[in-house]
Amino acid sequence: MEIINIRRSVRSYLDKPVEKEKVELLLRAAMQAPSARNQQPWHFVVVDDPETLRAIATVSRNMQMLNEAPLAILVLIDKENLTAPLMAPQDAAAATQNILLKAVDLGLGTCWCGVHPRIERAEPLARILNVPDRYEIFSLIAVGYPKDQNANRFVNRFNPERIHYNKF
Repeated sequence: MEIINIRRSVRSYLDKPVEKEKVELLLRAAMQAPSARNQQPWHFVVVDDPETLRAIATVSRNMQMLNEAPLAILVLIDKENLTAPLMAPQDAAAATQNILLKAVDLGLGTCWCGVHPRIERAEPLARILNVPDRYEIFSLIAVGYPKDQNANRFVNRFNPERIHYNKF
């Protein structure tokens, strides 16, 4: 529960690469996510090339932190052979959240940059990264060591007024 409580969006990173072992652990966590009918529609693009990260940062204002972040992970949906196509975005969201939580466990910071369903973000990213048409870019996650040592900290967001039992 502590990892869930302290996870925050991090937009400022140290100039320090993320170890390949940690990247693999993030991807392993992503692939443990639940998926509808066990379709596991996800594919991942890992970007650690500084020039490519800077190109991605130009796509949208919400991706500016990639000028600093040493790593990005894109979560893609393979649109072919889906057994529950309408549920694929939820599957990808679960994989994305697993990456965010595992990153906190590893001492990393992340920022989930929304892509789906914004075509004006997805199309330039697909061009930059040579993503084939059969894949839809769902999310982009900036990853790195936070500059602020207290970046991942508890902020109480609990609001009982948003809870309804049995009926709204």
